[in-house]
Amino acid sequence: MTAAAPTDGGLVDRYGRVARDLRVSLTDKCNLRCTYCMPAEGLPWLAGPQLLTDDEIVRLVGVAVRLLGVTEVRFTGGEPLIRPGLAGIVAAVAALEPRPRISLTTNGLGLDRLAPALRAAGLDRVNVSLDTLDAARFARLTRRDRLADVLAGLAGAAAAGLTPIKINSVLMRGVNDDEAPALLRFALAHGYELRFIEQMPLDAQHGWDRAAMVTAEEILAALRTGFDLAPDPAERGAAPAETWLVDGGPARVGVIGTVTRPFCGDCDRTRLTADGQVRACLFATEESDLRGALRGGADDAELARRWRAATWGKRAGHGIDDPAFLQPARPMSAIGG
Repeated sequence: MTAAAPTDGGLVDRYGRVARDLRVSLTDKCNLRCTYCMPAEGLPWLAGPQLLTDDEIVRLVGVAVRLLGVTEVRFTGGEPLIRPGLAGIVAAVAALEPRPRISLTTNGLGLDRLAPALRAAGLDRVNVSLDTLDAARFARLTRRDRLADVLAGLAGAAAAGLTPIKINSVLMRGVNDDEAPALLRFALAHGYELRFIEQMPLDAQHGWDRAAMVTAEEILAALRTGFDLAPDPAERGAAPAETWLVDGGPARVGVIGTVTRPFCGDCDRTRLTADGQVRACLFATEESDLRGALRGGADDAELARRWRAATWGKRAGHGIDDPAFLQPARPMSAIGG
Protein backbone atom coordinates (compact mmCIF):
# COMPACT_ATOMS: atom_id res chain seq x y z
CA MET A 1 0.00 0.00 0.00
CA THR A 2 1.42 3.38 -1.06
CA ALA A 3 1.87 5.90 1.74
CA ALA A 4 -0.11 9.10 1.53
CA ALA A 5 1.52 12.47 0.95
CA PRO A 6 2.42 14.35 4.12
CA THR A 7 -0.12 16.91 5.30
CA ASP A 8 2.39 19.36 6.76
CA GLY A 9 6.05 20.27 6.54
CA GLY A 10 8.12 20.75 3.41
CA LEU A 11 8.11 19.34 -0.11
CA VAL A 12 9.14 15.71 0.33
CA ASP A 13 8.79 12.91 -2.21
CA ARG A 14 8.48 9.15 -1.75
CA TYR A 15 12.26 8.74 -2.13
CA GLY A 16 13.15 11.11 0.68
CA ARG A 17 14.25 14.01 -1.49
CA VAL A 18 13.33 17.47 -0.22
CA ALA A 19 12.62 20.29 -2.69
CA ARG A 20 14.04 23.60 -1.49
CA ASP A 21 14.87 25.16 -4.88
CA LEU A 22 11.91 26.71 -6.74
CA ARG A 23 12.14 27.59 -10.45
CA VAL A 24 9.45 30.08 -11.47
CA SER A 25 8.72 30.69 -15.15
CA LEU A 26 7.46 34.24 -15.67
CA THR A 27 6.61 33.92 -19.37
CA ASP A 28 6.83 31.41 -22.19
CA LYS A 29 7.83 34.14 -24.66
CA CYS A 30 11.39 34.84 -25.75
CA ASN A 31 13.12 37.45 -27.88
CA LEU A 32 15.56 34.91 -29.34
CA ARG A 33 14.76 31.89 -31.52
CA CYS A 34 17.52 29.43 -30.63
CA THR A 35 17.51 26.54 -33.08
CA TYR A 36 17.66 23.89 -30.35
CA CYS A 37 14.69 25.43 -28.50
CA MET A 38 12.00 26.66 -30.89
CA PRO A 39 11.21 27.24 -34.58
CA ALA A 40 12.00 30.51 -36.34
CA GLU A 41 8.37 31.65 -36.24
CA GLY A 42 8.10 31.11 -32.49
CA LEU A 43 5.37 29.14 -30.76
CA PRO A 44 1.70 29.59 -29.84
CA TRP A 45 2.20 31.73 -26.73
CA LEU A 46 0.03 31.51 -23.63
CA ALA A 47 -2.85 33.97 -23.69
CA GLY A 48 -2.82 36.77 -21.11
CA PRO A 49 -5.60 35.38 -18.89
CA GLN A 50 -3.76 32.05 -18.69
CA LEU A 51 -0.68 33.67 -17.15
CA LEU A 52 -0.35 34.16 -13.43
CA THR A 53 -0.56 37.82 -12.45
CA ASP A 54 2.28 39.45 -10.54
CA ASP A 55 0.31 39.19 -7.31
CA GLU A 56 -0.50 35.52 -7.94
CA ILE A 57 3.16 34.71 -8.54
CA VAL A 58 4.18 36.45 -5.33
CA ARG A 59 1.47 34.68 -3.37
CA LEU A 60 2.48 31.22 -4.63
CA VAL A 61 6.16 31.90 -4.03
CA GLY A 62 5.19 33.07 -0.55
CA VAL A 63 3.39 29.76 0.09
CA ALA A 64 6.51 27.90 -1.03
CA VAL A 65 8.83 29.97 1.18
CA ARG A 66 6.70 30.38 4.31
CA LEU A 67 4.92 27.02 4.42
CA LEU A 68 6.99 24.60 2.33
CA GLY A 69 10.61 25.30 3.19
CA VAL A 70 11.81 26.73 -0.13
CA THR A 71 15.05 28.68 0.35
CA GLU A 72 16.08 29.36 -3.28
CA VAL A 73 13.93 31.06 -5.93
CA ARG A 74 15.10 31.21 -9.55
CA PHE A 75 13.09 33.23 -12.08
CA THR A 76 13.16 31.81 -15.60
CA GLY A 77 11.20 31.95 -18.87
CA GLY A 78 10.99 31.98 -21.79
CA GLU A 79 12.91 35.16 -21.21
CA PRO A 80 12.09 36.65 -17.79
CA LEU A 81 13.49 40.10 -18.60
CA ILE A 82 10.55 40.73 -20.93
CA ARG A 83 8.08 40.35 -18.05
CA PRO A 84 6.93 43.97 -17.40
CA GLY A 85 6.54 43.57 -13.63
CA LEU A 86 9.81 41.74 -13.02
CA ALA A 87 11.42 44.25 -10.63
CA GLY A 88 8.26 44.45 -8.55
CA ILE A 89 8.01 40.67 -8.33
CA VAL A 90 11.65 40.45 -7.22
CA ALA A 91 11.12 43.15 -4.59
CA ALA A 92 8.04 41.42 -3.18
CA VAL A 93 9.82 38.07 -2.98
CA ALA A 94 12.86 39.70 -1.37
CA ALA A 95 10.51 41.05 1.32
CA LEU A 96 9.31 37.57 2.31
CA GLU A 97 10.23 36.15 5.71
CA PRO A 98 12.38 34.14 5.72
CA ARG A 99 14.03 35.81 2.74
CA PRO A 100 14.97 33.32 0.02
CA ARG A 101 18.03 33.66 -2.18
CA ILE A 102 16.86 35.05 -5.53
CA SER A 103 18.44 34.46 -8.91
CA LEU A 104 17.50 34.82 -12.58
CA THR A 105 18.25 32.82 -15.73
CA THR A 106 18.30 35.06 -18.81
CA ASN A 107 19.59 35.37 -22.34
CA GLY A 108 21.07 38.71 -21.30
CA LEU A 109 19.29 40.96 -23.80
CA GLY A 110 18.60 44.25 -22.00
CA LEU A 111 20.33 43.10 -18.83
CA ASP A 112 22.79 46.01 -18.96
CA ARG A 113 19.84 48.40 -18.72
CA LEU A 114 17.82 46.46 -16.13
CA ALA A 115 20.58 45.14 -13.85
CA PRO A 116 20.78 48.16 -11.49
CA ALA A 117 17.02 48.17 -10.84
CA LEU A 118 16.93 44.40 -10.34
CA ARG A 119 19.83 44.57 -7.91
CA ALA A 120 18.09 47.36 -5.99
CA ALA A 121 14.91 45.25 -5.89
CA GLY A 122 16.75 42.39 -4.23
CA LEU A 123 18.02 40.12 -7.01
CA ASP A 124 21.15 38.33 -5.81
CA ARG A 125 22.71 36.95 -8.99
CA VAL A 126 22.16 35.85 -12.59
CA ASN A 127 22.80 32.97 -14.98
CA VAL A 128 23.26 34.09 -18.58
CA SER A 129 22.95 31.77 -21.58
CA LEU A 130 25.80 32.09 -24.07
CA ASP A 131 26.66 29.33 -26.53
CA THR A 132 29.18 31.05 -28.81
CA LEU A 133 31.55 34.00 -28.93
CA ASP A 134 31.36 34.26 -32.73
CA ALA A 135 28.87 36.91 -33.88
CA ALA A 136 27.97 35.19 -37.15
CA ARG A 137 27.53 31.85 -35.41
CA PHE A 138 25.44 33.52 -32.69
CA ALA A 139 23.14 34.95 -35.37
CA ARG A 140 22.71 31.52 -36.97
CA LEU A 141 22.07 29.82 -33.62
CA THR A 142 19.62 32.36 -32.21
CA ARG A 143 18.29 33.81 -35.50
CA ARG A 144 19.10 37.24 -34.06
CA ASP A 145 22.27 39.34 -34.46
CA ARG A 146 22.54 40.21 -30.76
CA LEU A 147 25.83 38.86 -29.42
CA ALA A 148 27.07 42.35 -28.52
CA ASP A 149 23.93 42.90 -26.44
CA VAL A 150 24.51 39.68 -24.47
CA LEU A 151 28.12 40.65 -23.76
CA ALA A 152 26.94 44.09 -22.64
CA GLY A 153 24.38 42.40 -20.39
CA LEU A 154 27.07 40.32 -18.73
CA ALA A 155 29.19 43.40 -18.12
CA GLY A 156 26.19 45.31 -16.79
CA ALA A 157 25.32 42.52 -14.38
CA ALA A 158 28.87 42.49 -13.07
CA ALA A 159 28.87 46.25 -12.62
CA ALA A 160 25.59 46.03 -10.70
CA GLY A 161 26.98 43.39 -8.35
CA LEU A 162 24.77 40.49 -9.49
CA THR A 163 27.51 38.00 -8.67
CA PRO A 164 28.60 35.29 -8.95
CA ILE A 165 27.64 35.48 -12.63
CA LYS A 166 27.27 32.06 -14.21
CA ILE A 167 27.29 31.41 -17.95
CA ASN A 168 25.26 28.49 -19.29
CA SER A 169 26.55 27.02 -22.56
CA VAL A 170 25.13 24.23 -24.71
CA LEU A 171 27.50 22.62 -27.23
CA MET A 172 26.03 21.14 -30.41
CA ARG A 173 27.87 18.72 -32.65
CA GLY A 174 29.08 20.34 -35.83
CA VAL A 175 27.75 23.72 -34.72
CA ASN A 176 29.79 25.11 -31.82
CA ASP A 177 31.49 22.06 -30.28
CA ASP A 178 34.87 23.55 -31.13
CA GLU A 179 34.37 26.49 -28.73
CA ALA A 180 34.67 24.88 -25.31
CA PRO A 181 38.23 26.16 -24.57
CA ALA A 182 37.44 29.64 -25.95
CA LEU A 183 34.32 29.95 -23.82
CA LEU A 184 36.27 28.95 -20.72
CA ARG A 185 39.06 31.43 -21.50
CA PHE A 186 36.43 34.16 -21.87
CA ALA A 187 34.78 33.26 -18.57
CA LEU A 188 38.10 33.15 -16.71
CA ALA A 189 39.17 36.51 -18.14
CA HIS A 190 35.99 38.20 -16.88
CA GLY A 191 35.52 36.36 -13.58
CA TYR A 192 32.40 34.51 -14.71
CA GLU A 193 31.62 30.90 -13.74
CA LEU A 194 31.07 28.69 -16.79
CA ARG A 195 28.65 25.77 -16.86
CA PHE A 196 28.30 23.50 -19.88
CA ILE A 197 24.93 21.77 -20.19
CA GLU A 198 24.28 18.63 -22.20
CA GLN A 199 21.57 19.29 -24.78
CA MET A 200 18.31 17.85 -23.45
CA PRO A 201 15.17 16.50 -25.15
CA LEU A 202 13.12 19.62 -24.48
CA ASP A 203 12.99 21.28 -27.90
CA ALA A 204 9.64 22.32 -29.34
CA GLN A 205 10.40 20.51 -32.59
CA HIS A 206 11.05 17.17 -30.83
CA GLY A 207 14.14 16.80 -32.99
CA TRP A 208 16.59 15.92 -30.19
CA ASP A 209 18.92 13.07 -31.10
CA ARG A 210 21.05 11.50 -28.40
CA ALA A 211 23.62 10.39 -30.96
CA ALA A 212 24.15 14.02 -31.99
CA MET A 213 24.43 15.29 -28.41
CA VAL A 214 27.84 16.43 -27.18
CA THR A 215 28.34 14.44 -23.97
CA ALA A 216 29.88 15.50 -20.69
CA GLU A 217 32.91 13.31 -21.40
CA GLU A 218 33.42 14.97 -24.77
CA ILE A 219 33.12 18.43 -23.22
CA LEU A 220 35.73 17.59 -20.59
CA ALA A 221 38.05 16.13 -23.22
CA ALA A 222 37.78 19.32 -25.26
CA LEU A 223 38.53 21.47 -22.22
CA ARG A 224 41.58 19.38 -21.35
CA THR A 225 43.18 20.33 -24.65
CA GLY A 226 43.78 23.77 -23.17
CA PHE A 227 43.50 23.41 -19.40
CA ASP A 228 44.42 21.16 -16.53
CA LEU A 229 41.25 20.00 -14.77
CA ALA A 230 41.12 18.41 -11.33
CA PRO A 231 38.01 17.21 -9.48
CA ASP A 232 36.61 19.89 -7.18
CA PRO A 233 37.01 18.71 -3.56
CA ALA A 234 34.07 20.85 -2.43
CA GLU A 235 30.85 19.06 -1.54
CA ARG A 236 28.51 19.00 -4.53
CA GLY A 237 25.28 18.58 -2.57
CA ALA A 238 22.20 19.01 -4.74
CA ALA A 239 23.96 21.19 -7.32
CA PRO A 240 23.31 19.98 -10.87
CA ALA A 241 26.86 20.73 -12.05
CA GLU A 242 29.90 18.58 -11.45
CA THR A 243 32.75 21.04 -11.06
CA TRP A 244 36.49 20.91 -11.74
CA LEU A 245 39.32 23.16 -10.60
CA VAL A 246 40.93 24.88 -13.59
CA ASP A 247 44.75 24.88 -13.64
CA GLY A 248 44.87 24.26 -9.90
CA GLY A 249 42.08 26.67 -8.97
CA PRO A 250 40.53 28.66 -7.46
CA ALA A 251 38.63 29.07 -10.76
CA ARG A 252 36.16 26.32 -11.54
CA VAL A 253 34.24 25.04 -14.53
CA GLY A 254 31.10 22.93 -14.34
CA VAL A 255 29.40 20.37 -16.53
CA ILE A 256 25.73 19.51 -16.13
CA GLY A 257 25.41 16.01 -17.56
CA THR A 258 21.66 15.67 -17.26
CA VAL A 259 21.53 12.87 -19.84
CA THR A 260 24.73 10.87 -19.39
CA ARG A 261 25.41 11.67 -15.71
CA PRO A 262 21.94 12.09 -14.19
CA PHE A 263 21.72 13.52 -10.70
CA CYS A 264 18.06 12.72 -10.07
CA GLY A 265 18.83 11.06 -6.72
CA ASP A 266 19.92 14.40 -5.27
CA CYS A 267 17.40 16.65 -7.03
CA ASP A 268 15.98 19.39 -4.79
CA ARG A 269 13.94 21.34 -7.37
CA THR A 270 10.28 22.09 -7.87
CA ARG A 271 8.90 24.13 -10.75
CA LEU A 272 6.04 26.57 -11.26
CA THR A 273 5.08 27.37 -14.84
CA ALA A 274 3.93 30.79 -16.03
CA ASP A 275 0.35 29.53 -16.11
CA GLY A 276 0.43 28.22 -12.56
CA GLN A 277 1.18 24.51 -12.96
CA VAL A 278 3.49 22.68 -10.56
CA ARG A 279 5.98 20.31 -12.15
CA ALA A 280 7.92 17.96 -9.89
CA CYS A 281 10.49 17.22 -12.61
CA LEU A 282 11.76 19.05 -15.67
CA PHE A 283 10.82 15.98 -17.74
CA ALA A 284 7.46 15.29 -16.08
CA THR A 285 4.54 14.44 -18.33
CA GLU A 286 2.03 15.45 -15.69
CA GLU A 287 1.33 18.75 -13.90
CA SER A 288 -0.73 19.92 -10.94
CA ASP A 289 -2.87 23.02 -11.33
CA LEU A 290 -2.44 25.67 -8.66
CA ARG A 291 -3.84 28.54 -10.73
CA GLY A 292 -7.33 27.05 -10.80
CA ALA A 293 -7.29 26.43 -7.04
CA LEU A 294 -5.95 29.91 -6.32
CA ARG A 295 -8.53 31.63 -8.50
CA GLY A 296 -11.22 29.37 -7.06
CA GLY A 297 -10.65 30.76 -3.57
CA ALA A 298 -8.25 28.22 -2.04
CA ASP A 299 -6.42 29.49 1.03
CA ASP A 300 -2.66 29.20 1.46
CA ALA A 301 -2.95 25.99 3.47
CA GLU A 302 -4.87 24.32 0.65
CA LEU A 303 -2.38 25.53 -1.96
CA ALA A 304 0.44 24.11 0.18
CA ARG A 305 -1.42 20.79 0.49
CA ARG A 306 -1.77 20.52 -3.28
CA TRP A 307 1.90 21.36 -3.78
CA ARG A 308 2.95 18.68 -1.28
CA ALA A 309 0.78 16.12 -3.07
CA ALA A 310 2.33 17.02 -6.43
CA THR A 311 5.84 16.63 -5.01
CA TRP A 312 5.03 13.33 -3.31
CA GLY A 313 4.31 11.80 -6.72
CA LYS A 314 7.71 12.73 -8.17
CA ARG A 315 9.33 9.87 -10.04
CA ALA A 316 12.70 8.38 -9.11
CA GLY A 317 14.37 9.69 -12.26
CA HIS A 318 13.79 11.38 -15.60
CA GLY A 319 13.89 8.06 -17.50
CA ILE A 320 15.60 9.37 -20.65
CA ASP A 321 17.34 5.99 -21.05
CA ASP A 322 14.05 4.10 -20.72
CA PRO A 323 12.76 2.86 -24.10
CA ALA A 324 9.32 4.10 -23.00
CA PHE A 325 10.58 7.66 -22.37
CA LEU A 326 8.26 10.33 -23.71
CA GLN A 327 9.46 13.87 -24.23
CA PRO A 328 7.26 16.36 -22.33
CA ALA A 329 4.61 18.04 -24.43
CA ARG A 330 5.84 21.43 -23.25
CA PRO A 331 9.21 22.61 -24.54
CA MET A 332 11.82 24.13 -22.24
CA SER A 333 10.63 27.67 -23.09
CA ALA A 334 7.20 26.87 -21.64
CA ILE A 335 8.47 24.94 -18.61
CA GLY A 336 11.24 27.16 -17.29
CA GLY A 337 14.82 26.04 -16.72
